[in-house]
Amino acid sequence: MKDVVTVGVRPERRRLERPTRRDWLTCAVVGALTAATGFLPHSDGKVTDALGWVLVAAMVLLTAWRRLYPLGALLALVPLQLTYHLLGNAPTTPVVASMLIIYSLAVAGPRRRTLVVVPTLLALALTMMLTVNVHKGLELVRTSGWIVACTLLGEAVRVHRSYVGAIVERAERAERTREETAARRVAEERLRIARDLHDLLAHSITLIGVQTSVAAHVLNADPARLDRATLAQALDGIADTCREARGELKRTLEVLRAEEGSGPPPGLGSLADLGRAAESAGAVVSLSVAADGGVPPAVGATAYRIVQQGLTNAVQHGGPAVGVQVSVVLDEASSALLVDVVDDGPVTDGPVTDGALTDGAAADRPPGFGLVGMRERARSVGGTVAAGPRTDGPGFAVRAVLPCARAAE
Repeated sequence: MKDVVTVGVRPERRRLERPTRRDWLTCAVVGALTAATGFLPHSDGKVTDALGWVLVAAMVLLTAWRRLYPLGALLALVPLQLTYHLLGNAPTTPVVASMLIIYSLAVAGPRRRTLVVVPTLLALALTMMLTVNVHKGLELVRTSGWIVACTLLGEAVRVHRSYVGAIVERAERAERTREETAARRVAEERLRIARDLHDLLAHSITLIGVQTSVAAHVLNADPARLDRATLAQALDGIADTCREARGELKRTLEVLRAEEGSGPPPGLGSLADLGRAAESAGAVVSLSVAADGGVPPAVGATAYRIVQQGLTNAVQHGGPAVGVQVSVVLDEASSALLVDVVDDGPVTDGPVTDGALTDGAAADRPPGFGLVGMRERARSVGGTVAAGPRTDGPGFAVRAVLPCARAAE
């Protein structure tokens, strides 16, 4: 194996930021104001000499860097100011540039740095001036008020900007939260509609398929002795199933179109219709409902869909003569609705595919979304679903526990 040699890459040096056009424009304005201030007559008769103007020009140039490096600009300003005043120049000439640099330091923050740097530099300047020239030191003490005023003004502007920035950030975060909530609700509504359509179409198509098979069997079994009553019953069952499917599909589409008067969702009162529809396909349904009151509409609709999917799976995989026991009981102790759908159809020894059991005719079909839909519906009201082959005999069992108190909240 060849040795891998890692070649170190020399990191790029950080390039210094340069003043923008706005900074240079501000510098030009400060220079114009400084020049105007320097040529004003002073009561003490002091003027700014040539060296003093050089120092003032350096101070004015520092204002172009005040936003990028506020502390560095202030530290460079202090020796220039001291030299300027020690030379006996007019004291008011560099005031504009000095005020702007101190103000920029306070605006940039943080507050702790401002409260440490400005008083420290002011104390050092006063100490040096009082040591060199007591008269100039006292004069600096008298003029230090504008330094404190610029510092307080900059701190007030910084606090105001932070407050406004916090308000804007909260507004943007609230807007993002509203958009995410709206997108989540849209996704949940799409998933709910997809589950409703799946349950409706799977149930209806399965029953129609079984009833059609019965009619075809009657026609092909003994054409000479045609059982007209059985054939008519199978065709009537197909018509009833189509009518019920059309009604439920209309209700679903009315929800999509946001039309008023779309009626309440199906609930426990419609379980008998599901049983009769399954019986029209040849199943033997035993229905027991013991939940008169205390069941929220959302829990009732969830129980209805779970029973509908359970009957669909039983008819589809258990055969037309499958026996199904449906039990819906409201447990007062736990305030939960217990839903059981148990059939005695054939099962396989292998794993259970999503959608229910697979027999020889259904083994080649891809797994469906029946059990997934059941679990999602139960989870939407805080419940659970357990489904699998029966342990006490052939068939498949579905057990759903749907809390009524949590769903009502």
